[in-house]
Amino acid sequence: MSKAKSSFSRRLALVALVGVLPLPMVGSAFAEESEPQVAASFVASFETFETLPEAPEAEGNVVDITEIDPPIEIEEEPETRSLGTGVASYYGRRFHGRLTANGERFNMNAMTAAHKTLPFGTRVRVTNPRNGKAVVVRINDRGPFIRGRTIDLSRAAAGEIGIISRGHGRVELDIIG
Repeated sequence: MSKAKSSFSRRLALVALVGVLPLPMVGSAFAEESEPQVAASFVASFETFETLPEAPEAEGNVVDITEIDPPIEIEEEPETRSLGTGVASYYGRRFHGRLTANGERFNMNAMTAAHKTLPFGTRVRVTNPRNGKAVVVRINDRGPFIRGRTIDLSRAAAGEIGIISRGHGRVELDIIG
């Protein structure tokens, strides 16, 4: 077979396999009298099935994937470590927009808090035992600087657990890991 016919046969095979161009669109650039015969023999080289044949039996060290149960994904609660109880207060409008101890601007509408010793970025679940409401805050500031207070919440976080009207309240603290 000549080099031109061989090249054409490869192109035609690729076109027939991929199905990019229908056979009539191949064009007259490749027109030779044996093209339809090549295409017909190419298509005829594949076996056609009315129904799929039976799959052969598995032999030897073969894994039957129909016998494998998929793993069950269980959504686990994140690990928590209790910090005990303490008194929470909140700070809001007066400090809104000022720099916090970690360098970001305080946003009274964000779920953030100030703690004396916890590392910045620590996530803490604060729960009000009087009503059972809880909120997760991120430590981004230092404080509170009033004796007997454990944590200063942003105004939004304090509102979520219901300590706005009293200004402070006893809370349970858990570090979320």
